Amino acid sequence: MKLLKLVPEETNIPFLRYRFPAAIFSATLIVLSIGILFIQGVNKGIDFEGGILIEVGTQAPADLALFRSALGGQGFGDVAVQAFGTKNEVLIRIERQPAAVTEDMSRSEVVKAEQEAQQQVVRRVQEALEAVMEGLSYRRVEFVGPKVSGELVEAGVLAVLVAVGAVLLYIWFRFEWHFGVGAVIALLHDVVLTMGFFSVIGLEFNLSIVAAILTIVGYSLNDTVVIYDRIRENLRKFRNKPIVDVLNLSLNNTLSRTIMTSLTTLLALGSLFFFGGAVIKGFTAAMIWGVFVGTYSSVFIAAPVLLYFKLDRSHMAIGEGAGRNA
Repeated sequence: MKLLKLVPEETNIPFLRYRFPAAIFSATLIVLSIGILFIQGVNKGIDFEGGILIEVGTQAPADLALFRSALGGQGFGDVAVQAFGTKNEVLIRIERQPAAVTEDMSRSEVVKAEQEAQQQVVRRVQEALEAVMEGLSYRRVEFVGPKVSGELVEAGVLAVLVAVGAVLLYIWFRFEWHFGVGAVIALLHDVVLTMGFFSVIGLEFNLSIVAAILTIVGYSLNDTVVIYDRIRENLRKFRNKPIVDVLNLSLNNTLSRTIMTSLTTLLALGSLFFFGGAVIKGFTAAMIWGVFVGTYSSVFIAAPVLLYFKLDRSHMAIGEGAGRNA
């Protein structure tokens, strides 16, 4: 029994006809994303901001107002209380507390003093909550200092830049420089739009999101390489066909594979997003968005860019056995 196919094996969609509207659309989204990032930034998690994170479980449905009133007058500074996962889970975020340090302290003494200051705050939080509520369980307590958070920011940015640079070199050596630059432009497009997406929706931006961005880079690259490989094959096969027609043909050849891969990936991510819990919600949200923008950029950015960089058959090693079909 044949499976129902969402996309016919042979299509003839003139993708390149829409390259200029797609370029304007993408440029607009990139400008808006950069503007929002400069104005609003992202909701940095404790990994990047530093501070204390406490996950509390309750027996009855959590009363967030009671949590806030219990912690409001303790002098902790900026305290954020939010529902987390189920109705019996609460996430408390507290800004990093100053420690009593002096200039004559050694590095190890400073670190110890900061740890003690944060641990004291955790004990005060527990005492304040237990004075007004019973049956609390503390499922997670994390502390990230300012130095560590700064190092994590640098490491996250470096990881993304190294990944994009490695992609440029890989595509350049496997194909031609035109393909390498096209792939990098498509990847930067995906990364910028993902950052703008998180700035707009306000989900916590932490190390798991950096991991998601790197995964998006890999996913988008896989799509792009498949399309580029077919473009190279068709350039050798159809030596008299115009470049625009070859690009359209290649995109149509790979369209069924592109859509089915995206749909199956979205099915898995959708299950994780709705049933995987709050811990991985940000990661799966980034991945779902990344599948959409990655598929879009592979078709409407990576392929049309080859025309802007004047790709022609003189850049390809045309084999003697290549076909001469028009």
